[in-house]
Amino acid sequence: MQTLDETISVPTNKEYPPAVADLSASPADLPDRQAGRLEEMFKAGAHFGYSRSSRNPKMKRFLFGLRNNVEVFDLDKTGKKLDEAKEFIKGLGKEGKQILFAGTKPEIKDLVRKYAKEANAPFVTERWIGGTLTNFGEIKKRRDHMEELMQKRDSGELEKYTKKERLQISRKIARLRQFFSGLEQLKTLPSALVVIDTRKENISVVEAKKTSIPVVGIMNSDCDPDDANYPIPANDNSIASVEFFLKEIVESYKEGLEEREKEIKKEEEKKDEEKAGEGEKKENGGEEKEAA
Repeated sequence: MQTLDETISVPTNKEYPPAVADLSASPADLPDRQAGRLEEMFKAGAHFGYSRSSRNPKMKRFLFGLRNNVEVFDLDKTGKKLDEAKEFIKGLGKEGKQILFAGTKPEIKDLVRKYAKEANAPFVTERWIGGTLTNFGEIKKRRDHMEELMQKRDSGELEKYTKKERLQISRKIARLRQFFSGLEQLKTLPSALVVIDTRKENISVVEAKKTSIPVVGIMNSDCDPDDANYPIPANDNSIASVEFFLKEIVESYKEGLEEREKEIKKEEEKKDEEKAGEGEKKENGGEEKEAA
């Protein structure tokens, strides 16, 4: 039976990034939270990059070295970049702002859809339609047209058409839903774009830059970290790795939303107290006049 180390070819402590080397030697030497997260990233395979020949030169600062001709990320540096991204995302949640998720690789589509829905956020998991951000007005019209056709279909309004015409409309709805169903909640431009693999999703990254939308990117060693405002250097191919980072990002966003709700509730309670106090003053003033 293979051990975990044998399965993922864990290098010796001398060859591996300090963060993981220390962890494999003695997790107790690291703070509990840090050790726990490093171990999660390690088990998810977040440390695996591509071959050296595929490396973007700018990624060198996030890499520790080479193992079996595969670049290895320093998970300690990855963790720090993740914290920066989480702090930014949490702030957006606290302000009630919207984020857009983009990831079209077949192996991660379901994950992107799952965590975007958890955050009640729009997403793109099929081909990125050019102009989604830079020509948002036109994209919104096409999405609204899709919603209008769906409403007519559900209300039975399409029954007045022939069978052939209804079939054509159904096919049109299916085609529109394939590309726009994830954008139904996107009423205005998002405040941030969360991308898995900025190299593959380069069109979305370029559009985000043109519209001054900050990018949070989960990116492998072949990507340019300068393409994202908040780069997270890690394995963007492994399902386990991508899920780990998406979960962390979404949890931070939800924390921000919860804090926002608490603040709103606190403000409402304060206003109610002030109104109650004003009512008491008016009652007391009326009583004083009657006594006089």
